[in-house]
Amino acid sequence: MDEMIKNNNLNMTALVTGGTAGIGKAIALSLAREGYSIILSGRRAEGEVKTLLNSIEDIQRDIQSKRGGKGSCIYVRGDISHVKTRQKLKETVEGGVSPLKVLVNNAGITTKGRKDMLDLNEEEILDLLRINLVAPFLISSSLAPQLSGKGSPGYIINISSISAYTPSVNRADYCISKAGLSMMTKLFAERLAMENVRVFEVRPGIIKTDMTNPVREKYDTLIDEGLLPIRRWGEPEDVAKAVMGIVSGYHPYSTGGVVNVDGGFHIRGL
Repeated sequence: MDEMIKNNNLNMTALVTGGTAGIGKAIALSLAREGYSIILSGRRAEGEVKTLLNSIEDIQRDIQSKRGGKGSCIYVRGDISHVKTRQKLKETVEGGVSPLKVLVNNAGITTKGRKDMLDLNEEEILDLLRINLVAPFLISSSLAPQLSGKGSPGYIINISSISAYTPSVNRADYCISKAGLSMMTKLFAERLAMENVRVFEVRPGIIKTDMTNPVREKYDTLIDEGLLPIRRWGEPEDVAKAVMGIVSGYHPYSTGGVVNVDGGFHIRGL
C-alpha cells in the first residue's frame, strides 16, 4: 500500500503557505520526498530561498529517476493578506503541471513585541487576523474546487497552535486567530466532505522556530521543570511528520479532526 500511495503522488501538487522556513519548510521538503510538485508562498526575497528551492528540485529529480512522474517547484513571493498574492497563488495552481491535492495553510505571524492585550491597537490586530485567519479562509475557499473531484481525497491542513485553547495575554490576537482557525477546520470539513476533500487541524506546541527564538530561555526552564510530558522542544520535522501521516491516505474515514504535536501538553495532568 505504501508504494501505491507514493505513486499516486507523482502527478499531484501541494501548496504550502509560509513554506520557506521553520514548520512550512519542513512540510514542503517532506511532501517533495513523497513525490509531490510543490508550490511555496512566502515573503522572503527569491535569493533567500534559492537553497531551499534547489533542494526540492534535487529531491524531485531523484524521485523521477527512480519512479518516473514529473515534478516542479514554484515560489510565489508575496503577502497572503493581499488580494494580488492570493490571486497569483490561484493562477499558479491552475497553470501547474499537475492537479492540486494538498493545501497546507501554514503562514502566520505573532503579536508584534508580544504586547499586553490592553496595549494592542486596531491596526495591529487586523494585520495579524488578515494573515493568520482571513487569508487561509479565502485561500481555502478559492482552491476548494481544485482539490475536489479526484479519485483519492484532496486535503486542507491548517497549522494552528496550542494557543487555540491556551490564553496568553501578551499574544491575545494570535490566540484568537488560532482559535478561529480551529473552527474554520470544522466548517470546511463539513462543507467539503461530500466534495471528497478532507480537512484537518495540526496543532503544534512549543516548536523550535524563528517565532519562538525570543522566548527560548523561558521555555527551556519550563520544559526542564515538567511543563511537557515529553520533555523536549518540538522540531519542525515533528509537525511535518504529522502532516504526512494525514495525507498518506491512512485516515479514509476521518475529517475535521485535530492532531496534537505538542509533547503531550494538551493532557494537562495534575
